[in-house]
Amino acid sequence: MATVAFDAFVTAGTDATPVVNTGKARKLHRIQEVRRREGMSLRSAARHLGYDMRRVREQEQETTDLRLSDLHRWQEALGVPIAELLVESDQSLSGPVLERARMVRLMKTAAAIRERAGSHPVSRLAQMLVEQLLELMPELRDVGPWHSVGQRRSLDEYGRAAELGLALVRVGEGSCDHED
Repeated sequence: MATVAFDAFVTAGTDATPVVNTGKARKLHRIQEVRRREGMSLRSAARHLGYDMRRVREQEQETTDLRLSDLHRWQEALGVPIAELLVESDQSLSGPVLERARMVRLMKTAAAIRERAGSHPVSRLAQMLVEQLLELMPELRDVGPWHSVGQRRSLDEYGRAAELGLALVRVGEGSCDHED
C-alpha cells in the first residue's frame, strides 16, 4: 500500500486562521521578513489588520497557510506588492523588490524629515528630496513618514476615542435592566 503526503487544514470556524498541519513544515510566505524590513511593529500591524496580537503572530509565521483575504490584508497593511509576500523558491528577494523596499524606506525618511523640520531651509530641502523621489517612483506618493515611538495622539484622535467610548457605554446601558 502506497502512502501519499498531504496538507490538512485545521480550522475552528470561519474566522480561524488555517494552519498547515504536516510532518515537514515548508515556508509559504515572507510576511514577517517583509514587515520587519518595512519597519512596521507587531502592534502597528495588528492595528492596520484589525486583528489581535496573537492572531498577527500566528499569521506571520512562515509555515502558516493564509486565506487569500488575509494575504490581501497584509499586502495592503504593508504597502507592498502581493508577490513580495509569497515564497516561490528558496532564493532571496529579487533585485527589483529589494530596490523598491530601499526606495520606500528612503521616502519614509524624507517624509519624516519634512514633517519634523525645525527650520525653513531644512524643510525646503526635505520637500525637494520628496519631489525627486516621486519623479523616480510616482507610486511612492502615498508613503508616509516613519512612526515615532511614543507618538502623541492629536486632539481629533482623542475626540474619536471619547465618542467611541460613549457609544459603547450607551450600548451597554440599553441592555441592562435597572429597577428604579
